[in-house]
Amino acid sequence: MSAAKINRLPCGSRFLDLTRPQVMGILNVTPDSFSDGGKFSQRDAALRHAEAMMQAGATLIDVGGESTRPGARAVSPLEELERVAPVVEAIAEALDVIISVDTSTPSVMREAARLGAGLINDVRSLQRDGALDAAADSGLPVCLMHMRGEPTTMQQDPFYTDVVVEVRDFLQARMSACEAAGIVADRLILDPGFGFAKNLAHNLTLFKHLDSLHGLGRPLLVGVSRKSMIGRVLGHEVGGRLCGSLALAALAVSKGAHILRVHDVAETVDVVRMLAAVEAAE
Repeated sequence: MSAAKINRLPCGSRFLDLTRPQVMGILNVTPDSFSDGGKFSQRDAALRHAEAMMQAGATLIDVGGESTRPGARAVSPLEELERVAPVVEAIAEALDVIISVDTSTPSVMREAARLGAGLINDVRSLQRDGALDAAADSGLPVCLMHMRGEPTTMQQDPFYTDVVVEVRDFLQARMSACEAAGIVADRLILDPGFGFAKNLAHNLTLFKHLDSLHGLGRPLLVGVSRKSMIGRVLGHEVGGRLCGSLALAALAVSKGAHILRVHDVAETVDVVRMLAAVEAAE
């Protein structure tokens, strides 16, 4: 199946329209995420932020209970579940939005699916023990992301002979593993994993050749919002990376990205709408 023919993705009780780019709002319910750690770790604050992002135009809310920034500490499955489950449940009860759960933990996948999540977003591409079975049993679509190692070690001198080919080959291999576990290709989304086990040169090369991943035939998710690759190019700390984030969002859409995972929803939605208006003109 070519990416151009992908129109709708079943996400639990909802469908994601992939005929146009969609914006996924980031909701970190962690104390230590690189950009907004601790701001939304309480249930009510998380729900208010999810609602604000939905009203700003996000069609997906990505709830994460384990920080994956470089050097982040690991959390136990119970601790992650205690962070994520109440927020997923609250959003599912209150808001008409697709809930993505940003997790690699099988028990969190199962419980989030039971509570109303519509998508599993796994930075480890279902490589933890039991994750393939949990994802298969959930019936939900899965986003597979490229990463080498673990967040604690991934930025220790990453090396590639050809980063584009190696990322593509990894994602193809994980697609095959999913198929063997009973997860059909139609349920998969792919994420190149910008900032995960990649230096600045790797990230820039991979972004330049992003459209080469369309050959895998699945929708692409791009998450570069406020990341260090922007800081290294522009010399800005996290709080000053909005313009760089929006520039990359526009470039990702031009290269065929289907989902943009972002912190700044309203601004990114404006970018997507403006691009769409130009494309619709005579």
